[in-house]
Amino acid sequence: MKIVEASGLGLRTRRGWVYRDVDLTAETGEVHAVTGPPGSGRTSLLLTLAGRFPHSEGQLRRRGSAALGQIAGVHEPDPTLTVAEHIQERLLLLGPVPRRRRQLVPVAALRARRAYRRDAFATAIAGAGFTDAPFDPDRYGRDLTPVERQLLGLVLASLSGPSLIVADDVDAGSDAPERAGIWAALARLADQGYAVIASARAVEPGFGAIVHRIGAPARPTRAEPIPPTAAPVAPGVVEPRAAAERSEVNA
Repeated sequence: MKIVEASGLGLRTRRGWVYRDVDLTAETGEVHAVTGPPGSGRTSLLLTLAGRFPHSEGQLRRRGSAALGQIAGVHEPDPTLTVAEHIQERLLLLGPVPRRRRQLVPVAALRARRAYRRDAFATAIAGAGFTDAPFDPDRYGRDLTPVERQLLGLVLASLSGPSLIVADDVDAGSDAPERAGIWAALARLADQGYAVIASARAVEPGFGAIVHRIGAPARPTRAEPIPPTAAPVAPGVVEPRAAAERSEVNA
C-alpha cells in the first residue's frame, strides 16, 4: 500500500530553495533513506513528508498518520525523564485506542497502550522489535548516547500505530557497528508494516534501503538487502517534544 506519494516536491523561501524536484513514493514495509550533505534540506523534507512542514511546489499525498522519531531541535528526549518515564508519558498522552480505530492500529501498539499501567516498558520495547538489545529503563534522557536517542525515538513513534515513521540524521555520532544496528532496527519496523523514511549523510553498502540523494540528479536506487548477520545495537528511547518553530534550512 502506498503511504506517501511526492511528485516534484519543493520548498522555496526568500533565501532560495530548501529542496526541490523530489519524487518519492513510500509503501508499507519499505525503508527509504534521504541522503545529502548538511544544508541540503533533508530535515525539512522529512518534516514535510510527515505533514509538519509546508511545501511550495509539487504534490504530496499521504495515507494514514505519521510519527516523528528523533529530530534534533524538534523531537528529542526530555533530559529530566528516564527511558521508562518517556514511554509511560507517551502512552498516557495517547490514551486508549478508540474502538472504531482498533482494526487500523498494529497489534503491538494496541498491546502497549493497554499495558501502560503495568508492563509499559517491556511491552513497548517488544512491540518495536528491540528485545535483543539491552534497554536501561532508569537511564535519563540527558545520558543517552546518539544511538540510544535514535532507538528511543523509534520506540515512541511506534506507540501511536502510525502508517509512516520518520527519523532524522540516523548515522550521526555513531560508528560502523552502531550504524548497522540502527538500519537493522529501521528494517524491523518496516517488516511490521510501517513505511519508514530516514535521513542520513550516507547509506553504507549492504543495507536494504531505497536511497534518494537530495541536491543531486541521481534517481532513487535500491541498495542490497541487510545481511542476516548485522549486529544489533543497544536500543534507547526518545521522547518527542514539539518545537515552536523550525529553521527554514535544516541539514
